[in-house]
Amino acid sequence: MRLATFNLQNLRLRHRQGRHVLDGAVDQDFDDWPRSINHDIADRLLTAKVITEAQADIVALQEVFDAESLDFFHDQFLRQAGSPPYPARICPPGNDGRGLDVAVLSNRQPARIKSHAHLTGADLRLTDLPAYLRDHRLFRRDCLELEFETFTLFVCHFKAPYPDTDKAQTVREAEARAVRRIVENRFPKPESERWMIVGDFNEPNLGDQNAISALAPLKQGFSEDLLDRLARGTDWTFEAPDTHLRSRPDRIFLSPRLARGYPDVVPQIVRTGMTRYLSDPGSFASGDEQRNQSHASDHALVYADFPGL
Repeated sequence: MRLATFNLQNLRLRHRQGRHVLDGAVDQDFDDWPRSINHDIADRLLTAKVITEAQADIVALQEVFDAESLDFFHDQFLRQAGSPPYPARICPPGNDGRGLDVAVLSNRQPARIKSHAHLTGADLRLTDLPAYLRDHRLFRRDCLELEFETFTLFVCHFKAPYPDTDKAQTVREAEARAVRRIVENRFPKPESERWMIVGDFNEPNLGDQNAISALAPLKQGFSEDLLDRLARGTDWTFEAPDTHLRSRPDRIFLSPRLARGYPDVVPQIVRTGMTRYLSDPGSFASGDEQRNQSHASDHALVYADFPGL
């Protein structure tokens, strides 16, 4: 079984000029020039090509506007790119005010699907949290749980590290604690079960390697971050357009049982289609070339193989 995770950067279906069109892979904070429909279509064809070439059985997605956008992307772009069909397409509404939800494409039908978007800190007995997390919905998007025959998958997209970096750190740590509590509530002995936690955890470039990570509750012997198996400097999945600092927001956490069962599995990072923003020599176009450059996402796709799972 091959599993991938991919932030699609604002995949939203709109009605424009008398037709249904997906937004391109853009962020208005940095892409403030006018976009044509043809540019948006080129972006999403490249997004589809990246997913198709990964050939994953299950693809965890972030920043999908709704189920209609996911179905349109699957039918009009993935299939055109040569992808085999994904009969299971899941995208329940989450808590993001812009409608950017987590989603899953799968060629396996999950036995159970459960959204945790409604949970508060109090629901999870995290009573020491600030009131805005204790008494209100905790997840910025969702923690989507899918039970497959051989393992359970949790798909997340944590709070972005802005505008208030300290407050964002507090939120992400609370989200990490909440995900851990959900797994502990689901399994009496989590270390003995087969589960993964994947997605975009928005961990910024820390600079200081001794700084405390908001994702610490998911580590500390609770799970293994599969990307820790990559050499430092090769493990980045995102580059900030303004500062060009590289970070690793996209993760695959394995339960101790899965980590022991797959000691030699090393994740693969696919950076195809990130070139509009990258600082590598020759990768950053300028002027009209930059505006016309197709772009799959501002994140890399990450996948890993689990034979027999």
